[in-house]
Amino acid sequence: MQIFLVGGAVRDQLLGQPPGDRDWVIVGAKAEDIADLLAHGYRQVGKDFPVFLHPDSNEEYALARLERKTGPGYQGFSVTTEGVSLEEDLSRRDLSINAMAKDKDGNIIDPYGGREDLQAGLLRHVSPAFSEDPVRILRLARFAARYAHKGFTVAPETMTLMSEMVAAGEVDYLVAERVWKETERALSEPSPRQFFEVLRQCGALKVIMPELDALFGVPQRADHHPEIDTGLHSLMVLEQACKLSPKTSVRLAALIHDLGKAKTPADILPRHIGHERRSLPLIKKFCQRLRLPKQHSQLALHVAEYHTHCHRATELKGSTLAKLLKTLDAYRRPEQFEDFLLCCQADSCGRTGFEQRPYPQADYLRGALALANSISAKHIQAQGFSGKEIGEQLQAQRSKALGHYRSQHNEQQ
Repeated sequence: MQIFLVGGAVRDQLLGQPPGDRDWVIVGAKAEDIADLLAHGYRQVGKDFPVFLHPDSNEEYALARLERKTGPGYQGFSVTTEGVSLEEDLSRRDLSINAMAKDKDGNIIDPYGGREDLQAGLLRHVSPAFSEDPVRILRLARFAARYAHKGFTVAPETMTLMSEMVAAGEVDYLVAERVWKETERALSEPSPRQFFEVLRQCGALKVIMPELDALFGVPQRADHHPEIDTGLHSLMVLEQACKLSPKTSVRLAALIHDLGKAKTPADILPRHIGHERRSLPLIKKFCQRLRLPKQHSQLALHVAEYHTHCHRATELKGSTLAKLLKTLDAYRRPEQFEDFLLCCQADSCGRTGFEQRPYPQADYLRGALALANSISAKHIQAQGFSGKEIGEQLQAQRSKALGHYRSQHNEQQ
């Protein structure tokens, strides 16, 4: 029996990065070897093939295996472990940079050119078996998001293979949970934009996120949006959001806030009057289909409906400001309100030539919230109001104070 370190840990070491999870593969194990592992406290998990968890580190030790396609999608596989060599086990992996191993003496086993592809900055599939699992398209796109800043690109032959997989309908079998899991991880990477660009280039975006894909080619007014293309604008907004927040909820909301522009009537293009409301059913459908967490969907809906209010904040009447703060639940959830402001700032800066432009509206609304919070229900009660009157007076007095706030601000400008 031999044990090898495999996959991402080997890749990360060669890149000079701290390794994440360490995975091991066991080659040549006999029945007595497995019994010995169990006797030493390893826990066996998995039905299709044996995986053993280390009693202390909880790291995975899997028997070398081969997978054979038996049906559509990513679940249609049969697995064999008997007599499988290390090279055979590595051959079933997705990318060459993930198909390397390291033995106990520190020697690198690299039968598929992973080290060379690392040096060349290439994301390349190991074998035609890549096409048997559509999840690998998502994984490759996520690796593109992780390594784009290092100059990595997708090998042309791999992009061609992924396009053929999409055309064959393999992507249709992806389940919502897996799509969102990979998307959320990609949103946490250094260059999330690349995830969506790779998916679009191979045609997968149109299948799994049609609402987002539909934005590409939709024109906008060049005076407001020099980049013109709405899809390009959405990716630029995502880039700006990444500079402002590490939260995946903020990054996603920034990306999908303009979905309604794909439904703008052709006779009013390139203007997009009413796109805020048109975006709402599309975002709801998007979030429900991918089963997004509530906080992600709620923030995305708020940004879609009210980002124009934020851009025009200094023009809003006191009563409108007070209503906006209440609608956004800013009093009870100031962190969510802050996320909303960051998304709106990203939207403003996510335009060609506007990337460095200040966004004073955010501080203006932060000041409005601070002022409104200084008028509390306890303050209203002290004035002799009770019951239903408290809420009415609270909103009225906040509206009045915010009206003065607006006037003072505009006088100073």
